[in-house]
Amino acid sequence: MQKTDQREMVFDEVSLMLSEKRTALSILRTGIAIFSIPLSLGSVLIATSQLYDPDQILYLIVPVLAGCTLLVLISLWLMITAAVKLRNNERRLDRLIEKNQFLRNIVDP
Repeated sequence: MQKTDQREMVFDEVSLMLSEKRTALSILRTGIAIFSIPLSLGSVLIATSQLYDPDQILYLIVPVLAGCTLLVLISLWLMITAAVKLRNNERRLDRLIEKNQFLRNIVDP
């Protein structure tokens, strides 16, 4: 009876770690998506640069570039945070697998 309770507790812990891993991967995906917005906007501005004079619309370009810089910084922060969480989660999962013989048999048959 106690062995099944212990196995259930280990499975719950592994399930929690895997859900944290999914969350970190979704944060990484969001960071990559946010990073693509300034790249797209920059390519549109470069492609249409022959149609306007930058000196005349400087009051528009400066806020756009500031917003793009902010989006790049936010996306970098999200991606770095997600990478750190993924690495820590993998270490904890590896330690749990090393400690538990039953999980080792399941993971590495």
